Amino acid sequence: MQERRNPRIGVVSDSNLQRLALAQTVKGHGYELSLNTSPDRLDETALHTAELDVWLVDMQEEDEVFLDRLLDNSAAPILFGLEEAPPPGSRSYPRWERRVFIKIKETVGEPVLEEHLEVLERAEPRQASVVLELPEECATRNPDELDLVCVLAASLGGPAAVKEFLDCLPKGMPVAFVLAQHIDERMQDTLSHVLVRHNGMPCKVAAQGDHLRNGELLIAPVGSEIDFGSDGEVLMRNIKWDGPYSPSMDQIIANVARRFGENSGALIFSGMGGDGSISGPIMQESGGFIWAQTAESCACASQPDSMRATGVVTFNGTPTELAAHLVEHVRNRVCAIA
Repeated sequence: MQERRNPRIGVVSDSNLQRLALAQTVKGHGYELSLNTSPDRLDETALHTAELDVWLVDMQEEDEVFLDRLLDNSAAPILFGLEEAPPPGSRSYPRWERRVFIKIKETVGEPVLEEHLEVLERAEPRQASVVLELPEECATRNPDELDLVCVLAASLGGPAAVKEFLDCLPKGMPVAFVLAQHIDERMQDTLSHVLVRHNGMPCKVAAQGDHLRNGELLIAPVGSEIDFGSDGEVLMRNIKWDGPYSPSMDQIIANVARRFGENSGALIFSGMGGDGSISGPIMQESGGFIWAQTAESCACASQPDSMRATGVVTFNGTPTELAAHLVEHVRNRVCAIA
């Protein structure tokens, strides 16, 4: 069976800013950007040799001659009417980017992104550069009381980063974790074993009636939207996630922020696209925190970079640094409550 080729995208616009925004959206979501040009620079050679799967065309000024030439000489579909990109970092920018991604996805399908979980399955436990210990103040906490619910959001390159983070955490942390990982549904059970094979944290794909519990990790299912009751009970909606991503980080972050308010947080790990950046400000306004993996330590930095662009990220670190920061954050929270 022949492997599917990653869709090739061509961007044409007479606006420099629009070309830049469209190109960043294409690359940030994992597609191959094969052409990025203004209409006056698209010569006959480039037009006939592009071999694209779709054109993204946005013209500020009408140019019927160019459009007729493009329509007559290309068999690839052409997407028009993409709207002018809002200023990067504005609340409307992630929504614009999402609409563009949906149009591309509906035309050419998903980008080709591969997670090689077998590498993590074979990997030896890494020697942690920092040995984290459970703060004494946390040892007396009621294990059944949800002090803090933390969303872990990850996409391409995320499993390795999340595993490194979890491997660094001391056992018994009074934090309940829920993971939103973009991945093939058939790989979720493998993911649930790989992430905790060295750290022993209880982990499973969430199902109806499960509960968020301190020191445990629930993985949001790909096939169904979930929400949470006030005691952390998993509520299966039995409907597909809203939007182009499954599971939707935006929905998970919004649901956790709405339910747990200041007792919530989100860590944004390596990944393609900008899922989560719409709901990041919602969590911040609810009193929760948003931290992100540093670009230099990511296999793909599009996702944490998109969240950083919203201005809500208050701490950046490697997976190990994020773990250490969480331990200190929990210590400070427990001391403040005591």
